[in-house]
Amino acid sequence: MPDSAKILVVDDTPANLEIVTETLADAGYLISTAISGDRALKRLQTYIPDLILLDVQMPGIDGFETCQRLKADPATAYIPVIFMTAMADTASKVKGFSIGAVDYITKPFQEAELLARVNTHLQLSLLTQQLEDRIQERTAELQAALDQLSQSQLQLIQSEKMVSLGNLVAGVAHEINNPIGFLSGSIKNVKDYVEDLLGHLHLYQQCDSQMAPLIQEHADEIDLDFLCEDLPKILASMHGATARIRSISNGLRTFSRADKEYKVQADLHEGIESALLILKYRIKANSRRPAIQILKDYGELPPIECFPGQLNQVFMNILANAIDVFDEAAQHSPFTGSSAKPQKIEISTAVVPNSNRIEIWIRDNGSGMTPEIKCRIFDHLFTTKDAGKGTGLGLAIAHQIVVDKHGGALEVHSEVGQGTEFCIRLPIVD
Repeated sequence: MPDSAKILVVDDTPANLEIVTETLADAGYLISTAISGDRALKRLQTYIPDLILLDVQMPGIDGFETCQRLKADPATAYIPVIFMTAMADTASKVKGFSIGAVDYITKPFQEAELLARVNTHLQLSLLTQQLEDRIQERTAELQAALDQLSQSQLQLIQSEKMVSLGNLVAGVAHEINNPIGFLSGSIKNVKDYVEDLLGHLHLYQQCDSQMAPLIQEHADEIDLDFLCEDLPKILASMHGATARIRSISNGLRTFSRADKEYKVQADLHEGIESALLILKYRIKANSRRPAIQILKDYGELPPIECFPGQLNQVFMNILANAIDVFDEAAQHSPFTGSSAKPQKIEISTAVVPNSNRIEIWIRDNGSGMTPEIKCRIFDHLFTTKDAGKGTGLGLAIAHQIVVDKHGGALEVHSEVGQGTEFCIRLPIVD
């Protein structure tokens, strides 16, 4: 029993107050008194006891009404109330228990009984509070474990997706590089051979100005002059095409790069461009909608210490979601011609002034989101897509990568009918 427990005694009879106060004070309790229900309620606005001894029959509001008001107030509802009364009828006791009292003490008081009941209910109240505290602690521990499990699941899914995608893309890039290397070298050799042959043909024409009619006829038939002019152009175009394919292959490898256990410096613009490269086929026009315009406003970003592969996945998820918005809108309102609203995705990057952070904004002018959807957009397994068309993991993983893995922030701003924009903030030096 805590000797310093605080007890409020409410009774309109001074003699009763004196007896109870003296008995409890001698037992080591801290006592406060009130002579009416109204005064007790006012006292409780600034003084919260551990137990209340409450007289039933008082002028003004009686003990029953006072108890009801105590139990209706969350600030005092948990305080145990013991009624003090000369009424020993069953109906009064039942009424008291029904409105929240924990016990009765009958007048005239027996000192031993008073102390025993007070001590018992203080102990019960203490044990109840300790149990509630333990339940709250255990609940918090379970919630933390659940959150950790959820984060671990996201990390596992993210890791598996990136490994699978990385292996696939790296394999494709490797398979592309071999024939592209052969073609690039062969085209260079063919170009040299053709230049030599055309040079030799030119010398032949200079030395034999009177070509045989059959040769002249064949030259006219194949349009020799045009062929000599156009063949080097074709070879140059072929060389440019192989360079473009090599660039695409390098972009694929940039996107699928395997992260190490520690952060490395990376050019985020390269990551954005690699994501756009992967999504290029989805950006093009189709039978339902026009091509999506990609507008870029890149600032001068320094290299960022990060996990590049993971950030590439963030760019991919956000850009893919923006494209999904346009595709879903096209299902309900197919493309009807030049009058259709231009569909745009804007990407801008900048260093935040007077800060060691950078910002990446990805905006679309799609249908936007309602406040209810926006509040849940980063929730685990939340999706607005039809069954089989989305897992609800993309943005949850993106949020985890930016916030947990990089100490950054991922915000969304959206308005129905006006579009959506995501802001990625990352520290330049973690």
